[in-house]
This record gives sequence, C-alpha cells and structure tokens, in this order.
Amino acid sequence: MNDIDTRLEPDPEWIGSLRAHWLGLIDCAVWGDLKSDKLGAVAKLRKRILELGERLRSVAADRTWIPKPRERLKNALGSCLNLRETLVLVERSAQELTGGGDLAAFSERLMAFHGLVQTTLPTHETAWAQALENINKDALADDGD
Repeated sequence: MNDIDTRLEPDPEWIGSLRAHWLGLIDCAVWGDLKSDKLGAVAKLRKRILELGERLRSVAADRTWIPKPRERLKNALGSCLNLRETLVLVERSAQELTGGGDLAAFSERLMAFHGLVQTTLPTHETAWAQALENINKDALADDGD
C-alpha cells in the first residue's frame, strides 16, 4: 500500500460511528412515526436517507482498483462532495416533516449525523486536496524538465 492509499483510508472509527448513526436514521424513517402534511414527503425522505447511506459507503470505499493515484484522490473528493450534497437534500426533506411521535428522535439523530460529518469530513477533504495538489505540482515539475 502506497502513501496515497494510506491517506485515502478514512478513520474506521469515524466511519463506524457514521454508519451507526445512519442506521438509526433509516430505522427511524422507515419504522418510526413521522408525519408530513405534504403527500409523499416521508417516502421521499426515506429515499434520500437511503441515498445518504450509499454516499457514505462511497466515502469509505476502497479505491485501490483505480489505477492512478490522482484519479483515486479525485474520486475520493467527489465522494465527499456527493455526501455533503445528499445530506443537504435529506435535511431539506426533513423540514417537510410536521409531526409524529418519533419526530424529535429523528431530528436528534439527523443533527448528530450532521455533526459527525462536519467535524471530520473537512479534515479528510483538506488532506486529499493537498495530496492532489502535490501530485499536480510534481507532474508540472516533471513536464518542465
């Protein structure tokens, strides 16, 4: 495993914690008592939370199958962006909830998930962007010789 592959591995504890929080979200969204005055809003929220799980999985994915380190880094950064965008869509969908016995618990879980993403994802993004920048600088230096 090279330096780029090592850098691309997100903290397993962080991923495990996000996964556990996501499982709580999806459980509450599917089995919980959530209501909306808008027809189809809860079903839409469920689909978005499922997509959020897919995006989370993408951030944690092994990228060694991608042949070039530069492309691995770009893929990882794209996964981060997709996770952030999907989280925003989930939060917007959650704003359409108007009641239900599990609304408070769902909101707490969503805020906890959001907090976990926002506290650690920027650190990974910064490290990966710096590694990509270094690869780009090295490529430019090699072209200048």
